[in-house]
Amino acid sequence: MSRSGITGIDHILLAVRDLDAARMGWTRLGFTLSPRGKHLGRGTGNYCVMFPHDYIELFGIVGSERVNPEYTEFLAAGEGPMKLAWATGDSAAAVAALSALRLHPDVPRDLGRQLELPEGTVVPRFSIVALPREETPALSSFLCAQLTPELMRRPEWLEHANGSNGLLGITAVVDETAPLQEAYERLFGPASVHTTDDILTLRIGRHHVLFASAEDFAAMHPEIDLARRAAPFIALLTLLVSDPEKTVDYLTTWQIPHEVLPDRRVLVPAEEANGAVLEFVSPR
Repeated sequence: MSRSGITGIDHILLAVRDLDAARMGWTRLGFTLSPRGKHLGRGTGNYCVMFPHDYIELFGIVGSERVNPEYTEFLAAGEGPMKLAWATGDSAAAVAALSALRLHPDVPRDLGRQLELPEGTVVPRFSIVALPREETPALSSFLCAQLTPELMRRPEWLEHANGSNGLLGITAVVDETAPLQEAYERLFGPASVHTTDDILTLRIGRHHVLFASAEDFAAMHPEIDLARRAAPFIALLTLLVSDPEKTVDYLTTWQIPHEVLPDRRVLVPAEEANGAVLEFVSPR
């Protein structure tokens, strides 16, 4: 276990206004989505793009029960990736580790959701740990321990027509990166935090989190039109594919706008994926 109890990224929560329309859109993008889930005691639900070790959660309003104001405030500015869930294998141990670093995690709390399967409804369960915003600056996040992982992944949910097989990382747009360094070195240790010019990169397990100003993001990705959202926000999701040509063939067949870069990266613009630029890359 790392010094913080965090082992990587568990999932990305992507807020959408129309959950079923988002499901159809992401199916067209070549993703297999798990059946609809409904959060217990809340007016929200989801569809998930599952990979072997991580996933993307499409999150929307599905009922009349209470909804976290953070969600409605975020959607008022547009759809997109709203939160990052850090992976941990043991939420209580992570709380102890974070507290030893003089951080201020909340107590673990259980969360469940009903998942509608052909053979009946099951209830995947999670243990969630909140952290103060200032302790993961420029990134709304929480810790998530999977308590029933066997309910979350079926082989048929892990096969995606566009060839994607995992989440590699995210890129967030921020006003400045220098003020972030101390907080993330405290959380993950100096060896996990890397700076190149004004770009700050965290490497946690198999994942990365990259912070860049809008100007630096534009220099790295001149082909991308950034969403009109005030920083900070998660702009780009990087997905692993084993064969970029398969991805391009799929996107071309379904007439999905995309761009193939000289280094074989494939980009799908944010307007095709509810506010998230998708970057498909092959292992190096």
